[in-house]
This record gives sequence, structure tokens and C-alpha cells, in this order.
Amino acid sequence: MSDTARNRNTWTHGTPRRAVLGGAAAAVAGFALAGCGSDDGGEEPIDRKKGEKITLTFWSWVPGIDKPVALWNSKNPEVRVKVEKVSAVDGAQYAKMHAAIKAGNPPDLGQIEYPVVPSFLIDNGLLDLTKYGVADHKDKFIGWQWQQSVFGKAVYAVPQASGPMGLFIRQDLFEKWGIEPPATWDEYEAAATAIRKKGAWIETFSATNGNRFAGLAWQAGARWFGTEGDTWAVSIDDEPTRKVADYWYGLVRRKLIKTIPDRQNAWYKDVQTGDMASWLGASWGDALLVGNAPKTAGKWRVVPMPQWKKGDAAYANWGGSTTAVFAKSKYPKDALAFAIWLNTDPESIKLLIENGYGTPGAKQGYTTSQLDVHKDFFGGQEYSKVFDEASKGVDTSWKWGPATDTLYQRLGDAFTAAIGDGSDFRSVLKKVQSQTITDLKEKGLQVKAG
Repeated sequence: MSDTARNRNTWTHGTPRRAVLGGAAAAVAGFALAGCGSDDGGEEPIDRKKGEKITLTFWSWVPGIDKPVALWNSKNPEVRVKVEKVSAVDGAQYAKMHAAIKAGNPPDLGQIEYPVVPSFLIDNGLLDLTKYGVADHKDKFIGWQWQQSVFGKAVYAVPQASGPMGLFIRQDLFEKWGIEPPATWDEYEAAATAIRKKGAWIETFSATNGNRFAGLAWQAGARWFGTEGDTWAVSIDDEPTRKVADYWYGLVRRKLIKTIPDRQNAWYKDVQTGDMASWLGASWGDALLVGNAPKTAGKWRVVPMPQWKKGDAAYANWGGSTTAVFAKSKYPKDALAFAIWLNTDPESIKLLIENGYGTPGAKQGYTTSQLDVHKDFFGGQEYSKVFDEASKGVDTSWKWGPATDTLYQRLGDAFTAAIGDGSDFRSVLKKVQSQTITDLKEKGLQVKAG
């Protein structure tokens, strides 16, 4: 990077990057992103004139997002929001967003998961919303979800939902085969063995699903990212993650589990036919099962995620996302107003819940029972109580690092290669640890192995 580029290293609208994401972030939020980014340029935001009609663009993949947006549009004819659906398969949505930022034509708003918010900060892609009054709304949101997008004194996104994890099981098949829902990972392995003897599979290890693997490591006590001053410490190859990798490698090696990608055609077929008897998913997975396995209605239940030690209550999130305003949005006040409304208005939350977007980031505007939208599909179970309890056991000290979307791609490539040649999964961690350190150094960040 040239000295000229370093001198241009500022956020859109004049906020110094180092002040936001360097020492202040390390001290306040445990993050250090004092690196280099592209020159934003771009137009300064403007205030919409009274009576002026505008259209904001919003990229999202949330099922049914068009419904709350339509409600907003009916109530706000001067500030219309146009939804453009983006694919969420293997990080395609983020590749498209980063490309749009680089090209200088991103949307006004975007659906961005908590883990990848830092990646967009490196690209100078998101707007610091503090100068537009976002802090006035802080108390409307669950504290730890709010903090996911706070760096130093800057706030870069509005919480939407999280995804506490649980185990979806085919209750009818478990009962038919005389298998108890597994409370521990040892019991899960025993269940996998028993189910395989019946000609079915308990699950799949999806090589390309780095997001879920992160959740499994999170539950085991891993800490992939940390900071020491303004230096990132990368610890993907730590002992808790090795334990998780060894466990799933053992299932794969013994052929007790499939290795097809989840949430794609072959996987959906297995779920519908009963060839796949369970799924380690997140709270938003209820709508996914309902929409893709309708003939299995009434046969599913949700049980807590298996524990490493019987009696423990350690859980994690898979996903969870925000509504962020991109740095080049011409009307940030209006974009922020929409983001707040979308995620706090009771009518909007109701529509989002009905379409399965996860556990709301808002503190109010809904009840836990409202989350049981698909109660009949789950045999009358009040299944959201399982996820509500899981959310209380999530270790909120877990921190995400920069370039997590790239990390997921690295994990996907390495796991796919390991499954192909029979390598143990510890080799994946070692390889991805090294690659991630290199990736961050190439972004101008100070990095060390944790």
C-alpha cells in the first residue's frame, strides 16, 4: 500500500478509521482493525426535502422480507424501500456486496450477519450511524446483539435477529427405532451408530458450512479471535476447536454421517424422505423445514443441543444478522429510520417471525409464544422455549474477527479437500489458521498466532 493510500485511509464522511477501529476499539470492544482500506470517495449524504419522494434499495435473503417492506411502503409513501433478493448460498451475498462497494454502487441497506460486519468495515463499506441518532434506540435491543456491531464509540448496524442452536429431530423415527434424543455428544455418536444400522443417517457434515462449524467450536469454548493492544490474535487451531474437529472427523471416517452440503437439493430430499433423521440447526430453521419438507408435518421436535459434559448448558449461535446502512447511502437518516422500524415495530416483527427469521434482536414487540409459528409442524410442541433457553447459555464473550466470510470459504475448501483425500480435520485447522493470519496481514493488520 502506498503512502498516498495510507493518507486517504478514512471513513466516508470523515471519521478516521484508526480512531474508530484501532486503540479505541481494542479497549472498548476487544477489536483491532487498524488496517488499510480503499478510498471511498462518494457523495456526502443529504437531508431529504419535505415532500420529496425517494426510493431506498435493500439487499436481503430473509424469507418473506417483502411483506414487512410492503407494510412500510404503505405507511411511508415518501420513502419507499425496494427489496432485491440476494443468494445466501456459500457467502454469495457478501461477494456481491463487496463487489458493489468496490464498484461504487452498493445498495442503501443490506442484510449482514454479525460475523461478517468487520469485513465490511475493512472495505469502508458501512456508515457509522451514531451521528444520525442510532444511540437513541440502544435500549430497544438485546444488549449483546447490539454490541455485535459496536466498535469503539461507532455503531455500524441495527440488530435484527440471532440464531441460538438446537437439535431438530424426527421424533417418529427416534421412537420407532427406540433411540433417545441425545443429551451429550457421546450419546449423539451412539445415536448416529444406531440410526445408521437402520439404513438412515443422523445428519451430514457439510464441508462448506463454516458458519455452523464456528457455532460448534463456540459451544466447545473456542476463541478464534482476540486482541492484544492493536494486534489481532488468531486461534482457529486451538484445543476446543481441535476437539470438535476430531469428533466430526471420527463420524465421517466411520461413515456414521453423510458429507453432502446442507440446505441444497440432495439434503432437502433426505430430510423429506427420512433418510436424514435430525439436523443441528438454529432457531430460524423451523421455517426452512416447513417450507422444504411439508410431508413430514407433525413428525419433528426440537431438543437442546448435545453437551460435551452431561448436565452442562453451553450453547452457541448460528448466524444472526443486522440491517446495515452502506457508506454511500445518499439518505442515511431515512435508511436508519427504516432499519429501526423494521426491527422494532410489532407489526413488522410479527411478519418477520411468521416467515422464520430467527430470535428477534428487539427486547419488546413480541412474546416467546409468538415464535411458535409452526407449532403444528412440531407436533404441538412449544419449541421456541428450547431456543429461548439456549440463548441464555451462549457465551457472549466470543468475538468475531475481520474477513470472516473469507475464513468460511477457507474452511469450506479445506474441509472439502480433507474429505476427498481422507485427511484428518486437524490438518484443516492448521491450514486455515495459517491462511487467516496471511489474509489479515495482507489487509495491513497486525496479526499473531494466538
